[in-house]
Amino acid sequence: MNTKSESAGPGTVTIFGSGTARATPDLMRVTISVECRAGKVALAYSKAGDRVAAVTHSLRSDGVESRDIATSGLSVHTETVWTEGQGNRITGYLASTSLTISLRNLAEDADPGPATIIANAVDAGGDDVRLGGLNLTFADQESLLVEARDAAWENAVAKAEQFARRAGRTLGAVLEITENTSAAPPSIPRIKAMAVSMDAYGAAPVPVELGESEISAGIRVTWQMD
Repeated sequence: MNTKSESAGPGTVTIFGSGTARATPDLMRVTISVECRAGKVALAYSKAGDRVAAVTHSLRSDGVESRDIATSGLSVHTETVWTEGQGNRITGYLASTSLTISLRNLAEDADPGPATIIANAVDAGGDDVRLGGLNLTFADQESLLVEARDAAWENAVAKAEQFARRAGRTLGAVLEITENTSAAPPSIPRIKAMAVSMDAYGAAPVPVELGESEISAGIRVTWQMD
């Protein structure tokens, strides 16, 4: 935490305050992609559609609502190989599409839990499925930000009162408040992993770990000193 005070002119004091609010994330966003290769464009595109339909069906069967399943990418590319004397030659086509999934029930007693939902989707899509990323966040970040602002205010007031006492003065009216919104919330590893078996692939269980995250707030306040 980086804080400091500075003189803002005769009879005033300016303080920088910071505060944080911590909570367990209640929203998980997962990117599930499908990549299918074939010798013809239509075949690659059709295979990708079938795989995505299977993944989507699995998600809905596990209770994921339609509003939480969004297509976030769709493309078809040629695959080429370069040969001496012949240049680039098309060898096939790659169709790919991505889904962004929002999982809202992250409780330990969730049935099915997030790890099970992800594993079932991977199983449904088969070897053409790719997991592109997982992000833990908050469905209502504003409530946490309110707590962080309150903590930042209390931090600023405590320091301002300390400086005022040392100067033999008391705090008067607030002249200016500026919020610093540039701070990004870091993630801190926290609780146990949830794991599901991937025996169908001969792999060890894959853990999905929740973490405790924090949201930060910073303010700059100027008081009149009496």
